[in-house]
Amino acid sequence: MRPSDLGWVKTLPGLDLAGAEERVKAALKEEGFGVLTRIDVAETLRQKLGVHFKPYVILGVCNPEVAHQVLSHDDAAGLLLPCNVVLTEEPEGVQVALARPQAMFRMVGSAESVPAVEEAEAKIRRVFERL
Repeated sequence: MRPSDLGWVKTLPGLDLAGAEERVKAALKEEGFGVLTRIDVAETLRQKLGVHFKPYVILGVCNPEVAHQVLSHDDAAGLLLPCNVVLTEEPEGVQVALARPQAMFRMVGSAESVPAVEEAEAKIRRVFERL
């Protein structure tokens, strides 16, 4: 486990990208998050630029209740939604990085949105710990 200013990163050994993605989705679901977007960066770069890139997927995830609370206090918060989860295949396993809501919302957060952002942070942290 390596906490950083932007997020938490963990390597899941013994899983391929698909297996890790399913594990991440299950942990997210337990905290009320759904996947709104899935971007296969490697495939996009192959199609658009004809280049090879390691397996790299970005999941845009959202907890509707928390998002509603934050957006009700601050329209600018939409610039930071959904929260991102990045999965990359590395030699030692699939690396999963989860963005920290508090780090993202430092840029725009209003005082009224602090409790909801703290709730999102706690939920994402529990997702990380389940992986």
